Amino acid sequence: MPLSIAMPTSLPFSAAAAPSTPLGPFADSAVAWSTWVTLMGFVGLAALALLIAVPAAARAAPGATAAVTTRLARAAVLLGVLAVPAVLTDLAHDASASDGYDYSAAWNSLYDGSNAGRLSGLEVTLIVVGVALLAPLTARSLTAGRATGWLLGGGLAAAAVALGTTRFPDQVPADWGRSIFQTLMWMLHLLGGAVWLGGLVGLALLALPGALPATAERGAFWSLALRRFSAWAMGCVAAIALSGLFLYWQHVDGPSQLLSTMYGRVLGVKIIIFGALLLLGMYNQFWLHPRIDALRAAGEERPLATVLLRRFPLVVATEVLLGLALLFVAPFLHGSARNQAYQANLAEHSVTAVDAKTLPKLPPKTATASTWVWGSAETVAVVAVMVGGYRVSGRLARRRRTAAASTGAAPVLPATS
Repeated sequence: MPLSIAMPTSLPFSAAAAPSTPLGPFADSAVAWSTWVTLMGFVGLAALALLIAVPAAARAAPGATAAVTTRLARAAVLLGVLAVPAVLTDLAHDASASDGYDYSAAWNSLYDGSNAGRLSGLEVTLIVVGVALLAPLTARSLTAGRATGWLLGGGLAAAAVALGTTRFPDQVPADWGRSIFQTLMWMLHLLGGAVWLGGLVGLALLALPGALPATAERGAFWSLALRRFSAWAMGCVAAIALSGLFLYWQHVDGPSQLLSTMYGRVLGVKIIIFGALLLLGMYNQFWLHPRIDALRAAGEERPLATVLLRRFPLVVATEVLLGLALLFVAPFLHGSARNQAYQANLAEHSVTAVDAKTLPKLPPKTATASTWVWGSAETVAVVAVMVGGYRVSGRLARRRRTAAASTGAAPVLPATS
């Protein structure tokens, strides 16, 4: 996006080595990773159950509704339970005077009267509330009735707000409009990633033996569930892409900084992993899912079972591993590529050694009319690509179903290794 920003003209430095920008301790990133994985996984599993899997089972495989609900609820509750100590461990590390973990200080920081304490307390409380709401659904005998939808909805709402507290401002913002827009972008980024990646975990769990009966209903369920998930996944990709473009504009001043700064190199790795996830998603959307529909239309239940029990879980498992890698890379993003490049330039013109902590930083970017024009164009382009891709894949699936049903022959699938 184009931008207009005034660069400081007076540089009180005149050449030393550029200040180093370390990635940070591995343990810190591992703790942050465990927090993101458990909390985002909780959100994603609850969303998959409420929006996709349970409605698809109720429509196409009523006999499997309880089993589907229970399997996803148990996984979500497990992640929710693990999220509480993960959050407290992260807080304990921040509260420690050394590099250790002060759990007592972390616990006392919850609702300590500060805005940060309120947000941390709200995060832990809402995770517990979400777990409590989903806990009854871990028993199959309690999954019948209208309460299931309300419990899933309540658990999802609590977990989503808990996830949002990680990016809510803990101070009264000087610019409310900018702060609200930035928080909205972060919510799109986090919720889009949670629903997409957590949904993939849920699909992998449902593809394991025992979740669905080995009957014709299984094919009907997967045909409907995959189509529903494709729609939600493409919406999530659009949300991640648009919010990612904003964050890129906010922290990076051009493609060259993707190579010249530590922030840019880490972001580049994240973009590569995201690209690999997109390629696998395209494979599912335009190749695997339409062929599964065609197999079902042709009445080929045995090949369908082979696809679902071998190829599909393998692809989804690969996507899950890439998603976990993406979440592991994210905590290494410290600071801003703009400031790292600016401070490196200052250090090059300094006659004495400098400390990055004492160097000045660039002011936040200011959006211009051109910025909004480009941003709007990017939004329209991303939405158009997602909607167009979904429609094209739908037409492709319908054509293959019609052809398979009319000829009675299943499409030929290459053998898997």
